[in-house]
Amino acid sequence: MALKGLPPKGGADLVHSSNSDGFGLRRVLEPAGAMPQSAWKIDNTMVCGPEELLLDVETLNIDSASFRQIKEEVGEAADAIARRMLEIVAERGKHHNPVTGSGGMLIGRVAEVGAALVGKTEAQVGDRVATLVSLSLTPLLLDEIVHVDVKNGQVRVKGQAILFASGIFAKMPTDLEENIALAVFDVCGAPAQTARLVHPGQSVVLFGAGGKSGLTVLAQARRSSPTGRIVAVEYGEEACQRVRELGMADVVLSLDATQPVAAYEAVREALGPAHAEGAHVVINCVNVPKTEMACILCCRDRGVVYFFSMATSFTAAALGAEGVGKDIEMVIGNGYCKGHADHALQLLREEPKLLALFRQKFA
Repeated sequence: MALKGLPPKGGADLVHSSNSDGFGLRRVLEPAGAMPQSAWKIDNTMVCGPEELLLDVETLNIDSASFRQIKEEVGEAADAIARRMLEIVAERGKHHNPVTGSGGMLIGRVAEVGAALVGKTEAQVGDRVATLVSLSLTPLLLDEIVHVDVKNGQVRVKGQAILFASGIFAKMPTDLEENIALAVFDVCGAPAQTARLVHPGQSVVLFGAGGKSGLTVLAQARRSSPTGRIVAVEYGEEACQRVRELGMADVVLSLDATQPVAAYEAVREALGPAHAEGAHVVINCVNVPKTEMACILCCRDRGVVYFFSMATSFTAAALGAEGVGKDIEMVIGNGYCKGHADHALQLLREEPKLLALFRQKFA
């Protein structure tokens, strides 16, 4: 399969611009004054500015919520998915799903380093890197989509991208397979944030435990709370079996997290009398919407709900918690925290069962 992309529109002034900025503001086309991530359209002319890196793109890893939505919209045929992706990039200058608002990340090779970054960045021409900022803010030009891995949301392409000076990246590891590293980089903020939130002896409820982020979060939660009660929730027996194979949850439940009352009752029973008030920490890694209330109900007062899922409605979460009188801390799933890529890779290296599951899933 090979579908061709479209050339960029506009941006002629970019070639001659002498202005530079580390956030990519000059690439914003509409609306004026927006940041690149929130902008509807950005300039994807592939001319490397002073504070930019130009990358030759090899693989896109579309985030789970976005890829699921695209499949629901156009079906699971690889050609149809590729066409929709090309349409998004042609329309917006980036892979920014207009429904979910999310993107993903990419692997590419450094083709050029902007003049202002020479000597100030670890990136050198020829380095293979994974971007750790969202495709929803990354100028992207796709010449061709070569192959779509419909199961895992990994897409081989020919094209180019721009990484701003503020954009974080990681050099590709040499001791792990590329598809494994790509999958981990896509969710590396989740286990790193979990390490900050979960403490010894605490109880944890994890919704969406069988996906990329969920499995890494589960492994980290058990490390952070070796004696705590951990309840893992997934939907469907196949995903639950993956969680059981990891062996780090006390209870694995197959539940529909969009049904908050039923989910709450099942989780409360699984937590047991010692945690009748709810879990200390609830983590949401589900890739479908309308799961906020299940998480909120399962959390004890003054506990923490961490919404890593990009399908989360933070309006629904805020008003929902207020509506049921829950005095809880709700944490937005910031994909970045210092050292998150190294943390996630090391977690994979040190947990053989976790690495085996990733190899099984992404082989």
